[in-house]
Amino acid sequence: MNAALVIIDVQKAMFTMAPPVHNGKNLLQNISRLIEFANKKGLKIIFVQHNGPENSPLEKNTPGWHIHENISPRPKDIVIEKTTPDSFYDTALQSQLREHNIHKLYLTGIQTEACVDTTCRRGFSERYKITLVKDTHSTFDKPYISSQHIIDHHNEVLRWFAEIKTVDEILR
Repeated sequence: MNAALVIIDVQKAMFTMAPPVHNGKNLLQNISRLIEFANKKGLKIIFVQHNGPENSPLEKNTPGWHIHENISPRPKDIVIEKTTPDSFYDTALQSQLREHNIHKLYLTGIQTEACVDTTCRRGFSERYKITLVKDTHSTFDKPYISSQHIIDHHNEVLRWFAEIKTVDEILR
């Protein structure tokens, strides 16, 4: 089955905000491990990049908008730009997946409760086989709930839409 590693919104601003994304260093290390796996297995790597509104940390072509340098796309990787939490909505993602005959998606990225959640559910509805890599998505603390609780909650809830695995389970 043709598969792709999808890396959602792992952009520089996510690591420079105050406070930065939860467990950012570990997140980048785990995504790097998956990129190495994808390269060895010949999987497509798709970076999804959020275009935020003017004067936002993710405003297009500002320093914070760029993909984090620890996982920069290579020329053969696909980069999809989006403006909503849904990586499929009004983007080239679906056409790229069809063009490359991809049926399975390994999902990673930021923000767990927004872009990762929405893309996971939408991918399921579009009939892709989804694997949510549980230690490669993250978010930010909220006044009423910690980022770790958000991540744990989504790893539980999204099991209805995806297979939930760790990086180590995938690499075995």
